[in-house]
Amino acid sequence: MGVDAKNNDANKFGKVAVLMGGLSAEREISLLSGNAVLDALKNKGVDAHGIDVDEKIINKFMDEDYQRVFIMLHGRGGEDGTMQGLMELMSMPYTGSGVMASSLAMDKLKTKQVWLAMGLPTPDFCIIDSEQSCQQALEKLSLPMIIKPVLEGSSIGMSKVERQEELLPAWQKAMQCGGTVIAESWIEGEEYTAAMLDDQVLPMIKLKTTHKFYDYDAKYEASDTQYICPCGLPAEQEAEFAELTVQAFDAVGASSWGRVDFMVDQNDQPWLIEVNTVPGMTSHSLVPMAAAQAGLSFEDLVVKILSLAECEHCS
Repeated sequence: MGVDAKNNDANKFGKVAVLMGGLSAEREISLLSGNAVLDALKNKGVDAHGIDVDEKIINKFMDEDYQRVFIMLHGRGGEDGTMQGLMELMSMPYTGSGVMASSLAMDKLKTKQVWLAMGLPTPDFCIIDSEQSCQQALEKLSLPMIIKPVLEGSSIGMSKVERQEELLPAWQKAMQCGGTVIAESWIEGEEYTAAMLDDQVLPMIKLKTTHKFYDYDAKYEASDTQYICPCGLPAEQEAEFAELTVQAFDAVGASSWGRVDFMVDQNDQPWLIEVNTVPGMTSHSLVPMAAAQAGLSFEDLVVKILSLAECEHCS
């Protein structure tokens, strides 16, 4: 009877497409996340099928009768509102945030501007688009600072600048990613991440790395990165930061699930860094880690996210 109940519950989703891969700089991480989600859904009895997204994605949908989509695309072309818009046009329920929120959260600059307009704390910054503006950034922000391409995830193209001679190469590196580049004040302190699931903040994770910052290597390759959950914050302080997380998430219109990253300086002041609307979903990623601390298995987390799939144009 238990097996039948599980299958009946899984059958309500119909045929599910798990979108992964794509054409962004985060393709390889997306494939890892997508295959982990695909395996979890299959283990729960869901009729799930993986799709490696390319320019022929529309044809792939036309050939099959999918009822729901689990978006596991990281970065541009999948996390930035374009795939969400396509799903809306097709009246296809999909996981994660809608078109506007996905597009806004993908742009670190626009996200910061919204937060500042709402009075939420985020590090000071300036746009750098020339060698001259690099010098202006030094005068405004002082060192150290961090250089970021605003349209990349997974810390791709980012550099910590500690000496003046490092700034120009860091800017040139970020420029190679395309789009706007910003210089941001360096926050000396502890880094935290807070996962959101169905309007709830999951237990926070404290990140510790021996690198200059939580860069691509620290996230995906280093063996000495520490993930501390429970994070060790006093209950009252964690509740305060959870409220800020909700405000930051809601400010960009995000919904369903995601992650908010922030720093806490030596004066216990939190500083919002970014919102991630399609976080990594391997068994070693941050959202599954937080969910496990809340008593939710990876498979149950995946099914929960799928159950929240919506489409504004669907009846």
